[in-house]
Amino acid sequence: MFNQLTTFGRSATQLVFGSITLAAVTLTSLYIHSPFAATAFAYLVVIMLFSLMGSFIASSVLSIVSIAASVYLFTPSTFGLRIGDPEDLLVVVAFLTASIVGTQLIGKVRQEREAAREVAAKLRHSAADLHDREKRWRAIFEHNPVMYFMVDEAGTVLNVNTFGATQLGYAPAELVGLSVLKVFLEEDREAVRKCIEACLTNIGQSHTWDIQKVRQDGSVLWVRENAKAMLWADDKPIVLIACEDITERKRTEFALQRSEAHLAQAQELSHTGSFGWNTATGEVFWSKENFRIFEYDPETKPTPQHVLDRTHPEDKASVQAILDRASQGQDFEHEYRLLMPDGSVKHIRAAAWATRTATGDIEFVGAATDITAAKQTEQQLRRSEAYLADAQQLSRMGTWAWDCHRRCFAYRSAEVSRLFGLDPDELVSLETIRSRIHPDDLALQQEVQRRAIEQKAGNFEYDFRIRLPDGTIRHIHSVAHAVLGRDGTTVELVGTHMDVTEQHVARERLENTLAALRESEQRFRDYAETASDWLWETGPDHLVTHLSEHASAVGILASGLIGLPRWEIACDVEEEPEKWRRHRAMLDAHLPFRDLIYRAVSKTGSAFYVRTSGKPFFDLGGNFLGYRGVSTDITARIRADQAEQELRKAQADLAHVTRVTTLGELTASIAHEVNQPLAAIISNADACLGWMGRETPDLPAARRSVDWIIEDAIRASEVVRRVRALAKKGEIEMVPLDINEVVKEAITLVTRELVNQQVTLRTEFAPTLPTVLGDRVQLQQVIINLVMNGIEAMQAIDDRKRELTIQSSRDDKGRVQLSVTDCGAGIADEDIDRLLDPFFTTKSSGLGMGLSICRSIVQAHGGRLSIVRKQEPGATFQFVLPVVS
Repeated sequence: MFNQLTTFGRSATQLVFGSITLAAVTLTSLYIHSPFAATAFAYLVVIMLFSLMGSFIASSVLSIVSIAASVYLFTPSTFGLRIGDPEDLLVVVAFLTASIVGTQLIGKVRQEREAAREVAAKLRHSAADLHDREKRWRAIFEHNPVMYFMVDEAGTVLNVNTFGATQLGYAPAELVGLSVLKVFLEEDREAVRKCIEACLTNIGQSHTWDIQKVRQDGSVLWVRENAKAMLWADDKPIVLIACEDITERKRTEFALQRSEAHLAQAQELSHTGSFGWNTATGEVFWSKENFRIFEYDPETKPTPQHVLDRTHPEDKASVQAILDRASQGQDFEHEYRLLMPDGSVKHIRAAAWATRTATGDIEFVGAATDITAAKQTEQQLRRSEAYLADAQQLSRMGTWAWDCHRRCFAYRSAEVSRLFGLDPDELVSLETIRSRIHPDDLALQQEVQRRAIEQKAGNFEYDFRIRLPDGTIRHIHSVAHAVLGRDGTTVELVGTHMDVTEQHVARERLENTLAALRESEQRFRDYAETASDWLWETGPDHLVTHLSEHASAVGILASGLIGLPRWEIACDVEEEPEKWRRHRAMLDAHLPFRDLIYRAVSKTGSAFYVRTSGKPFFDLGGNFLGYRGVSTDITARIRADQAEQELRKAQADLAHVTRVTTLGELTASIAHEVNQPLAAIISNADACLGWMGRETPDLPAARRSVDWIIEDAIRASEVVRRVRALAKKGEIEMVPLDINEVVKEAITLVTRELVNQQVTLRTEFAPTLPTVLGDRVQLQQVIINLVMNGIEAMQAIDDRKRELTIQSSRDDKGRVQLSVTDCGAGIADEDIDRLLDPFFTTKSSGLGMGLSICRSIVQAHGGRLSIVRKQEPGATFQFVLPVVS
């Protein structure tokens, strides 16, 4: 409609303006008296010009109007429409033809020009649209979150989108022109090459694969590639590859696989297999570990009957009853035994709960655990408890637990009952216990118990006496600690009672011996201070020719010795013939001699010891005249040496008693150290039987288990050896030792005590320390004593971490140094100088001999034990030992 109105408007305009123009031409021609032909030509020009406006109808009307006006006005029959002159008719016909044909031609030309203009406009619009589409698709290609690669048949990258290049750490220009294999792992490049070849072989067919790509920084990502080959404009094939980043998906898959593997390993390590059972369909699922436990081929399709077939005959009825109740939807948990084809027996604990499937079926999900090792360990534990009871009886140490609310024993070992003279099966009242405690010690014992209940932390040691009905007195050393309930109050006291009667008697004997020793030392010291040396002289025949007057002062009858040789004066010639043979040989050779010691008899008939030295003398001619020398009465020193040997023997006896006492205190640690390898032996033996019991015995695995059994047996034997060495009473054996190894062996015996007292042990061993010469057992006794003292010093500490440090090093003189440091309350300044003295102690129940014995042992090894003064809390004891040169 709009086009029709536009055409009509154009035609009307053409007609109006054309008519006006023709009127103007007509008037002009009339005015100038233009001939008919000229006027017709002028009309034709006007019509041609206005025909350019495009309306053929308007041009035709103008042509008719022009012919009518020209005939009417300019032909000889003026003002008439008749044409009389043939030439005028010809002009009219020619005018009409020219106007119509010209108008038609001009209209067609104009239409073709407008059509060409429209075509050009459409082409321009199509080009712009194509450019816009190209920009949109280029933007989609560049920024699509999928990597796009375009490669040729040789694998060269023709194009890559920005996202794809950025994902790999490149700019697009850096990848174009390179081989696409550059972004793949070396081991995957051959597979990529084959995939591209497969795409080129099947033009237009899609191919998909998962593979890893390498970023520029060397990191790797997983992608899923979808590739298709197509023919390019020049019929050359190219391959379009779209890559989807599936790294997170792969990580999830790998994590799931690891999780499944870890679950399988966890089941294998815990000997627990999982199972599922649909009671309606009878379908059963077993994990791999379940097949191993029941020793069925994993290819077997399991059923409940397979469980019954392996069940021990004595347990089949109970297992069948469990299965029957389970079919009714009841959860179950029970233990039973399996009788394996090789005759071995396994203990199984099975538990399962019922669920409902989507179809309403009852389905059980559960687990079966091989508890054979636990059962064997339980039996072993019972044996260990029996061994512990024997150990308590041998060490005369009993364990107990006191119920603070009921005020009676919650537990007492048989040894505690023996110490109190009670029947182990008898119910004992508080009055009965108090009646057995010595009246003088009852108040102290009650006070210690009250303090332990109130303080709630740390160990409490005290000594008391038991008076049995027959009047026998036993000395008891007790160690206890509090056990707290949920409300923070003390509910129990747990501790040990050790019979130290023999140690008490030994201590009294030792005190008497030391008192006698002091008196003897003082007597011999007085003798040494009042004694003096005397001079002597012998002739060429070695007979005494002269004695100084001091000889009589020491009880020697001088006149009675003149004319006698020395070997007739001495009374030990027959006892030590080799000594006198060497001495007479030196005299015959006229050689000087020093410090000959022999025994003689004084004028009162008592034996005394003489140390003598002599030098030959000659006349001017060199003739031998005899010997001159000096003698000293060393009886006091000899007696002192003998007394010192007795003292050392007494100290050794006391050290042995101390070691035995320490072993009693460390019974729990020793039992723990022995039980560990015993448990490992049982476990490895069970594993060995498992390897041997297979259809095809796994001999290498069984051999490894036997090797481990041997190693654990050696380890247990080594613990026993060390305990026996500490308990053994023998001579000192000085051998080269590595002090670090000595410390490590000693630590194993106090490890349990460290754990019980919540003490953290830190060791700082200097590497490549030189060896020392010493007795392993005595040095271990020193280390254990220092460690136990450190543990006791930290019992009351609750405001900081309890830490004990053992450090080995070399001092500034090159000696080996070992220090033991605690973080306890420390040592008072006034006590430091006396702490190493015998019978001095800061403990309420201590003997005061532990550190004194340690100092004696260290000094016997040529070393020195000392206390290091420091500012911070705690104390440090250290000793140094000379190294082996």
